[in-house]
Amino acid sequence: MRIMIKGASFCLLFFLSSFVIGLDTAQANPNYRDALAKSLLFFQGQRSGRLPKTQQITWRSNSGLSDGVLAHVDLIGGYYDAGDNVKFNFPMAFTTTMLSWGALEYGKKLGPQLQEARAAIRWATDYFLKCATVTPGKLYVGVGDPNVDHKCWERPEDMNTVRSVYSVSPSNPGSDVAGETAAALAAASMVFRKVDPKYSRLLLKTAKNVMQFAMQYRGAYSDSLGSAVCPFYCSYSGYKDELLWGAAWLLRATNDVSYFNFLKSLGADDGTDIFSWDNKYAGARVLLSRRALLNNDKNFDSFKQQAEDFMCRILPNSPYTSTQYTQGGLMYKLPESNLQYVTSITFLLTTYSKYMSVTKHTFNCGSLLVTSSSLRNLAKKQVDYILGVNPLKMSYMVGYGAYFPKRIHHRGSSLPSMASHPQAIGCDGGFQPFYYSSNPNPNTLTGAIVGGPNQNDGFPDDRTDYSHSEPATYINAAIVGPLAYFSGSSTT
Repeated sequence: MRIMIKGASFCLLFFLSSFVIGLDTAQANPNYRDALAKSLLFFQGQRSGRLPKTQQITWRSNSGLSDGVLAHVDLIGGYYDAGDNVKFNFPMAFTTTMLSWGALEYGKKLGPQLQEARAAIRWATDYFLKCATVTPGKLYVGVGDPNVDHKCWERPEDMNTVRSVYSVSPSNPGSDVAGETAAALAAASMVFRKVDPKYSRLLLKTAKNVMQFAMQYRGAYSDSLGSAVCPFYCSYSGYKDELLWGAAWLLRATNDVSYFNFLKSLGADDGTDIFSWDNKYAGARVLLSRRALLNNDKNFDSFKQQAEDFMCRILPNSPYTSTQYTQGGLMYKLPESNLQYVTSITFLLTTYSKYMSVTKHTFNCGSLLVTSSSLRNLAKKQVDYILGVNPLKMSYMVGYGAYFPKRIHHRGSSLPSMASHPQAIGCDGGFQPFYYSSNPNPNTLTGAIVGGPNQNDGFPDDRTDYSHSEPATYINAAIVGPLAYFSGSSTT
């Protein structure tokens, strides 16, 4: 009898340990294709304007249908940047550039999601075309007063705050926001070149005009617009990086040597260990190094060198590293919305790794030999961490995996949908019953990646803690490429 019990205990123990191993294996082998589909679906939850019949995030409805009226123009469309109801064009343009770069570099690996990526890009570029063309001599760069909006906790569909319209012009320049808008339009023009040549030509023509404006009328948009964009999306790094980035994208889209001459004349040699909606130096250098590595064009060797200097500052075992990592292995740059830096830098790691792999290129960080695999492995570790391979076993992508953030800092997600609560919820009406509630959000913003854990790998899942629990378009846009990369085969 005792033997049987021991046998039963052994079987139970074996079953339980197999179950735990199975769980760990599932955790350690994320479903990149599922995460990829969800990372793109998220953008539908951020849409402003009139939603199409194909809308899959159905708790959202039409919003911002009078955007532009205060300036007597149509500025309907585009995206809300994060958990609020404001359209900030500077981060929206960066989002669009990164989605486009992802579609260009990883188009084949995107598979059926390429169509979704194009739709996400077009939702932004349709809006940017309006911003760049409705009033000659002006580039509209935002809709909605952030200072007023942030005092309210209301659904975008109920929005009754003032929808102020902001623009830059020759007398109030914004080389940064214009350079980034030009980059977005130029990158997107290549995405649509084969599938919609007419639209592609319009995007490129507009990109050239916006870039010309950025180059001709120098100045930071933060100086022109003040509290309408600061401290939210101030151009902290100045505008030289956007001029470099915009020119790099126009060079790739046109092959016009004048853009090469311009970017060489910029003298943009600042070293960096970050890449974000604000600071584009590293992205521009990786983009330009493509010509050095894939086309063996010596004119671009200096950019390749700068791209490799950047990688040496990121790699944890490099003698030149200036990047912190958490105990769980996550790149840790800044306390507010750290995952935005992780996804953007990871995009550069997979992309440069891809270029290196094609040409069997290696480089050194001091005595450390860096191969394509070195970059790829670090990138994979970051993506896997976001998808649940971390000390908390928590996925930082909403709706992906068994355990993910339930109380994200997002107005539409945290308030009942129009279908379940047709009565309007006013500016202050959402705070007490919903914002401060400890209940999970009623609407799942599938695919949203939040700001992420703190430097100790901790995550409180608290709606009021926007630094960690707020999603943003630019966090997601940068991970689409790496997710496509890893959802394909193990090689490039």
